[in-house]
Amino acid sequence: MAVLLLAMAGCGSPSPEIVGKWQMSGDPKATVWEFSTDRSVLIGSIRGRYSLGDNNRVKIQTPYATMAYHMEFWGDHMILTEVNGAKLAFNRIK
Repeated sequence: MAVLLLAMAGCGSPSPEIVGKWQMSGDPKATVWEFSTDRSVLIGSIRGRYSLGDNNRVKIQTPYATMAYHMEFWGDHMILTEVNGAKLAFNRIK
């Protein structure tokens, strides 16, 4: 599975909605994405940085890739939508 990370130039503190551990929906063995308040992200064993932009955008940067997404949240669910329209669905891990 290709690891995609987000990081976008933005001001202010990270959205409290994104902070925490997330796992792709429908696969209990899927890679866990963990967003921290210090703007670091851990995707499986890959470390990176993220930043938030306008209009619910997030950018993730790792040594391997830079990806930008539009974020949507409802309860313990998150959808990250790529520029090409592909969607990644996540559930919060408690």
